[in-house]
Amino acid sequence: MGKKRAELYKKIGINTVKDLLCHYPARYTDYTSPTAIENAVTEENNVIKAVVTKKLPEQRIRKGMTVYKLVITDFSGDMIVTFFNNVYAWNGVKEGEEYLFYGKVTGNFIRKELNSPTIIRVDSDELIMPYYHLTEGLTSKMIQTNVKEALTLFDNFPHEYMPREVLAENKLCSLSYALKNIHFPKDNTALEIAKKRLAFDELFLLQSGLLFLKGRNKSLTGCKMKNTDISEFYHSLPFELTNAQKNAVKDITDDMCGDIPMNRLLQGDVGSGKTAVAAAACYFSKKNGCQSALMAPTEILAFQHYETLNGFLQGLGVTVALLTGSMTAKQKALLKERIKSGEVDVVVGTHALITQSTEFKRLGLVITDEQHRFGVNQRATLAEKGENPHKLVMSATPIPRTMGLVVYGDLDISILNELPKGREPIETYAIKGANLRTRAFSFVKKQLDESRQGYIVCPMIDDSDSGLMAVNSYAKKISDSYFSGYTVGVLHGKMTSAEKDSIMSRFKSGEVQLLVSTTVVEVGVDVPNATVMLIENADRFGLSQLHQLRGRVGRGKYKSYCVLLTENLSDDCRKRLEIMTSTTDGFKISEEDMLLRGCGDFFGESQHGLPPLKLATFDSETLEITQKAAKKTISKDESLETMPQLKKAVNSLFFKESENILN
Repeated sequence: MGKKRAELYKKIGINTVKDLLCHYPARYTDYTSPTAIENAVTEENNVIKAVVTKKLPEQRIRKGMTVYKLVITDFSGDMIVTFFNNVYAWNGVKEGEEYLFYGKVTGNFIRKELNSPTIIRVDSDELIMPYYHLTEGLTSKMIQTNVKEALTLFDNFPHEYMPREVLAENKLCSLSYALKNIHFPKDNTALEIAKKRLAFDELFLLQSGLLFLKGRNKSLTGCKMKNTDISEFYHSLPFELTNAQKNAVKDITDDMCGDIPMNRLLQGDVGSGKTAVAAAACYFSKKNGCQSALMAPTEILAFQHYETLNGFLQGLGVTVALLTGSMTAKQKALLKERIKSGEVDVVVGTHALITQSTEFKRLGLVITDEQHRFGVNQRATLAEKGENPHKLVMSATPIPRTMGLVVYGDLDISILNELPKGREPIETYAIKGANLRTRAFSFVKKQLDESRQGYIVCPMIDDSDSGLMAVNSYAKKISDSYFSGYTVGVLHGKMTSAEKDSIMSRFKSGEVQLLVSTTVVEVGVDVPNATVMLIENADRFGLSQLHQLRGRVGRGKYKSYCVLLTENLSDDCRKRLEIMTSTTDGFKISEEDMLLRGCGDFFGESQHGLPPLKLATFDSETLEITQKAAKKTISKDESLETMPQLKKAVNSLFFKESENILN
């Protein structure tokens, strides 16, 4: 294709032949079940099968506008078909011949018209036509033409990566058949067969890839540790760890004493004390003569972890350092020398940790926080700084067990399902109706007047046609009225890192009393003095996201509150808010969220660093079937060397997403 079209394809993420073939239709027009003219629904699209009985003379209705009309008929009645400035379509049909017409029907039951329809012959081989997600300048017809050519090329190369026994056991069609019939199905049965195969592929490849990654970790670690006593760590804490925390520490230290590198997930609800567990792991690593590294997705979080870990470990003779991108070149160079020499025991940082110039003397433990914000490659790059170090992944996103089998398929799991002693549950209230906003604001003011701080969360960055006010407009409005005399700050995703860091630092120091933010605050700095959160348009958030947002308060010794405000009075909204006000258990909320929103929509876009699913959904039955098939396949050859096409597909999915399947 030409350069211009290639640039248009690039806009919708199509860079290779594989990308094109995997750009599945968004919808189809089915010409196999036409509607009789008398039953055609006005103001809706219909497929009509009819004979052209008369081609009317052209009409010039004004300068630059010529109208061409046909009269068509079927057994039930007549209809007028109109084309505007399109003599080619008019010339393309013949009187006395039968065609299939598709378009919006107008008029009434006495006289119906069809304007500018798509027309195909009744003997066409393609009676189910695909339509695609597009960008300006690109049409579905263009994509159809290119896909046909790509499918012809596809047949000339070896491409079937699914083991024969998997295809046979699960009654799946070939990849070639699936791709042809997802784009140009010969009938609806063929389309369903194609969808079944391609949806199965997505989950099978995803789980095979995760098992493959897990298998790659079975090489010997260069940092096998001894079961060292760390009771002094427990004695130094100003609080007692929960049983869940103690069990997690045992899981981790047991793993670190093995020959094979630990690859464990520490999954805990907001405020469950994951950082204290990470500190114990770092101390265990130090006692065994090894360094630890903790990578966080933002400088705010990195600084928070640095302060917390330093507080836990400084008195035990552990040197903790912070490495971030905003440090000066001289500061970075000096710190990197200390890391390389082994003078620093624990390094906390952002992506600066994985730059080529960062070297460790003996890296034994790698910890990543909020792992869904890091891709597989970024985690792997940090791990390559040592000799197969132990890996600990921390996540504050509770997800259902079924989801965990997929999302964390390459990890062993430890769960923190208890809150630390003395931590009070957050009281949550749902307020329905616009006229109650003043009451909600009064409640927030009361907290601010008691020298506490608060958040207000808005769903929008920019003002929208939906009537929702954006953060900047909202913050200005309340600063000039309800919260006049209070210090109000604004935080949103379009701000630079420096701007975000600045406003969060001012909020943490207490200079800013009320922070108006989008969901960028969902994973934010720990501010113990923040005791109230008001969430505007709460009906627009998923339950798990509301729970994550709520976790920004209740971080200190003060009683904390979350107020959910909505003008949506529907039954669905009422049910969702009842769940939020009845429990603070993130795992229970995640299960309810999945039931309400459906498996396919549970994660939203681009979460957890996993490849996106186009056709598959996370239903339990399919997950179980595909996981069983993946385990059986990988058990035969963990390296996948005897299955080169499957290995190539897995590598393409996880590491080289733009790799051409035809290479």
